[in-house]
Amino acid sequence: MTSIFLGVAIFVSSCNLSGSKDSATLKSALKGRFYIGTALNTQHIWGKDSAGVEVVKRHFDAIVAENCMKPMYLQPREGVFNFEDADKFVEFGEQNGMWITGHCLIWHSQLPRWFLVDEDGENVTPEVLKDRMKNHISTIVGRYKGRIHGWDVVNEAILEDGSYRNSKFYQILGEEFIPLAFQYAQEADPNAELYYNDYNEWYPGRRDTIIKMIKNFQERGIRIDAVGMQGHLGMDGPSIAEYEEAIVAYTNAGVNVMVTELDLSILPSPRRGIGADISTNIEYRNEIDPYTQGVPADISQAWTNRMLDFFKLFLKHQDKITRVTTWGVSDGNSWKNNFPVRGRTDYPLLFDRNHQPKPVVAEIIKLAK
Repeated sequence: MTSIFLGVAIFVSSCNLSGSKDSATLKSALKGRFYIGTALNTQHIWGKDSAGVEVVKRHFDAIVAENCMKPMYLQPREGVFNFEDADKFVEFGEQNGMWITGHCLIWHSQLPRWFLVDEDGENVTPEVLKDRMKNHISTIVGRYKGRIHGWDVVNEAILEDGSYRNSKFYQILGEEFIPLAFQYAQEADPNAELYYNDYNEWYPGRRDTIIKMIKNFQERGIRIDAVGMQGHLGMDGPSIAEYEEAIVAYTNAGVNVMVTELDLSILPSPRRGIGADISTNIEYRNEIDPYTQGVPADISQAWTNRMLDFFKLFLKHQDKITRVTTWGVSDGNSWKNNFPVRGRTDYPLLFDRNHQPKPVVAEIIKLAK
């Protein structure tokens, strides 16, 4: 049954992608509502995944760097910057007329060790960290001034219960490291949009702390344009109501909302309460990887229905949402195949492992029209 379902889905999807049966695309259907974007890896940036590149050019009008602009890649050693991949990423967006987002300037993860400690491995002083932050942000944002439209300035600094993550940034500078990062970015490019990005932002504790932070920024004259809600969804949560409540709460605080890292895992969660902390690594078990040979038709339909429900929500609040971005182009290169369990076979994106649009793509286009 599974193989028959997959064969039919691929045949139908192939007709849609080729344009012989349907020339509509996601970006044309959603134009004027919000940008529809995707995250690019280096295989896309350098044209090595040619089928993936064609999907990006055909269906998306916004891009974000999946990894190549994170601190560990851009400045692996103090004062030594590597812009080769980032430059190519920006060129790709410019050549294809896309909204370009830089991801991300300050994050506790994927960060070179030198950034936060001295030669003895001790935490640097607040003054040293401020200088390093300012140099890193000013150099990168300044290089792409007028070319990158918006930046994920700070990523994942607040926990679900509303407390601040006890990162070294927080240990050394306290809550102030966040407004400082926004200040440095604003100074480097006053016209670029500035975002705070996090996961599970529908949790009341995290949501309320982010809103408190936004209001503090506004009182101090520090600009923040939008909150990036990482849309790492599961089949059992969050509910549409929880997600909608967060969208409304953030926009009521005076900022826009973006869905920045959309994927919908079809796999059973190995335990409750898993977020998107990339340090999470759970041991592989066969029972939590049930679809290695394909997805049964009823499970696939349930996934389609849930993804479509979220796009109905996004369209309902198109006056509040400026961008919806999937975290990856096709299932085969999604990080969800290895998170939170390495080696699983997941199906979380809009395009399958053959780079063909899933049935939900046509449904989204139809819905938008």
